[in-house]
Order: sequence, then C-alpha cells, then structure tokens
Amino acid sequence: MTAFGYTMMCEQSRPDQLVHDVQLAEQAGFDFSVTSDHYQPWLDEQGHSGYAWSILGAAAQATERIGLMSYVTCPILRYHPAVVAQRAATMGILSGGRFRLGLGAGENLNEHVAGKGWPTAGVRHEMLGEAVEVIRRLLAGEDPVNFRGRYFDVESARLWDLPDERVPIGIAVSGPESCRLAGEQADVMVATEPRRELGELFDAAGGAGRPRVGQIAIAYDPDRDAALQRAHEQFRWFGLGWRVNPELPNPASFEEATRFVTPQQVAEQLSCGPDVEEHVEKIRAFVDAGFTEVALVQIGADQQAPFVAWAERELLPALRSL
Repeated sequence: MTAFGYTMMCEQSRPDQLVHDVQLAEQAGFDFSVTSDHYQPWLDEQGHSGYAWSILGAAAQATERIGLMSYVTCPILRYHPAVVAQRAATMGILSGGRFRLGLGAGENLNEHVAGKGWPTAGVRHEMLGEAVEVIRRLLAGEDPVNFRGRYFDVESARLWDLPDERVPIGIAVSGPESCRLAGEQADVMVATEPRRELGELFDAAGGAGRPRVGQIAIAYDPDRDAALQRAHEQFRWFGLGWRVNPELPNPASFEEATRFVTPQQVAEQLSCGPDVEEHVEKIRAFVDAGFTEVALVQIGADQQAPFVAWAERELLPALRSL
C-alpha cells in the first residue's frame, strides 16, 4: 500500500508554524513528513526560508510517530558532506530512528550564497557522487574517514554519536545519471515527477525493491477560485521544469521567468479547490508510476490546518482506497 506524507515547506511558513503543522499532520494520520532545505523562497510571495535542520530537530521532539526526511539537502556547496553526515546522525538519534536523509544536486537559488559559483549539471552530479560516498562511510561508522577527491577532502573524520541503525539515504533523480547514482548508492529514490522510467532506470542500476518517494503540490480550498489564485501567486514557478529551476539564482529571477504564466496554465498542472477526485487523480499518477510513498504539499501558509482536517476526513481515505 502506498504511504502518504505531509510536507513542511520551509519557503512558505515560519519555523515555529511548520513544527505546529507537522504535529497536526501526525494526529491526522499522515504516514511521514518531508522538509525542504532552502536558503531562499522560490518567489517573494512565499516569504520564508527557515533553517531546515533546526526545524527537523524541533519536529523530532514535538512528534512521536511520523517519519521525517530532508527533501532534499544539497551537500556540495552550502554544506560540506562531512557536516551533513553529522547532522543526519544527530537527527537519527533525536527522532528515535524516524529520519531519512534525502540528498540532491541542488539549485543555484540556494547554493550561490556560498560564493563558490554554480557548476554545470555534469559537475554537480560528480560532486554529489563524491559527497554521497563520504556521507555513507561516515554514517556506516567508519573510523577514521580519510578522503581525497576531485571536489572534496576529508581528514580523519568520524561521527562520535551514531543512531542504533544507520540513517537511510535517499537520492533525488531526474535522468539517467542521477538514477544510476541512486540505484548504486541510495536506500530510497526521490523524485518530483511521476515518470515510470525513473523507477525503471533506478531498478536497472541496482535499486529494485527499494522505496521510491514522490512529491506533489496541491491547493485545497472550499473556494476553487481562491485556491487557484493562491497556487498562481505562490507556485507558478513549478511549471518551468527541472531543466530551468536549478539554474535561476534568486526569487526575482523566478518572478521574471514566470511573468506571463496564467492561472489557467497553473490549473492545468496543479489540482485546486475542494473536489477530492480532482486531487486524487493528480496524485494517482505517482501511484500508477510505481511510487511507494507520496508527499503532499498544501500551497498556502495559512491553509495548513484546514487542509489537514480535510485530508483526515476526505482525502486520505480516498487515497488509501487506491
């Protein structure tokens, strides 16, 4: 049976509100939660971008059952991979084994702040490969870890506090190279598009039988027009696609790139309003593509509590009937 999760979206809510919202999601019966790890929002209208790892630590203490996952952390510029491993191990302990580390090659939007330039896609994937090796070795308890790579060096590192069980690693995929890396190195495949071929490539590279987690944004509201307006205001960047999104450097760039996106174009991509079946049909695409878990993003900071209550009452039962 497919598991359904709740997204703590750092770009659209204050950190304390995110922790409160994930408590509501746990009480409502969501199976797991994922957390974006951004330095900036996509658009000014979203208006937030708290530090994901503090939020995750607070969420681990504020909840008891729900799984937690970074979705996803980029360990190649803003963070050094050895420090990412330390954070993940600490989260494994604080969460009582409920944490999974999601990793990806990142976006210019968040990584350029380190002042190291934004590498080409091929270089980013090479860097991610090195970073994953370092992180895996540290989380496995290797002592010491010495590493000399093309992009990273690690000198006599070890993790002094490790959870009882190794933190699972997820890797975000979008094409053959990332699927190969995930199939070879990841415990979990991560994606934001319901493309069956991603799972097939993941399987062919060694990932057969492992979980695959997808994510989809929706805009629930009793008023469909209000839902569509909110989705257009805050999520119109989504339609640019993942060949464009990683390259733009700041919210102003996303504002300019989406200047001519219409509400109707947003409605064609995102389900909006109160119709359960409309939302279920969009989410079903991930289930049909073989995803074992799907995390839902409810668009709008002030709409989380109504969404969670509606999801408990109507959406989750409908999804579980799939």
